[in-house]
Amino acid sequence: MAKKSEEIKAFRKLLLERRAQIRGNVSQMGEQALKGTGQDFSVDHMADYGSDNYEQEFTLGLIENEQEVLREIDAALDRIEDGTFGDCEVCGKKIQKARLKAIPYARLCLECKKKEEERTST
Repeated sequence: MAKKSEEIKAFRKLLLERRAQIRGNVSQMGEQALKGTGQDFSVDHMADYGSDNYEQEFTLGLIENEQEVLREIDAALDRIEDGTFGDCEVCGKKIQKARLKAIPYARLCLECKKKEEERTST
């Protein structure tokens, strides 16, 4: 049981580190996206303004994706607390350790994830 507890502690640490890193990235991207909002049309060429808008929208899309990962990380931390971390939410089997090391906030085992992707791609 001690080994299981140590693994859970390691996953909690990994999740907390990843959450801190993403929060820093989101904060930095948010600042960057807001920089371009005060454009002066008289100085800039319209094409430059269009490029700036594209970059801002792209950055905001990245922020949205990162915020979704933050929600997944928080949910994984909740699963650690309630003792369900590492259990597939569909079939109940254990999620492979290699998968959890790659995506520590994974909710589904590889087989169920493949089935989910097949359903959504059709």
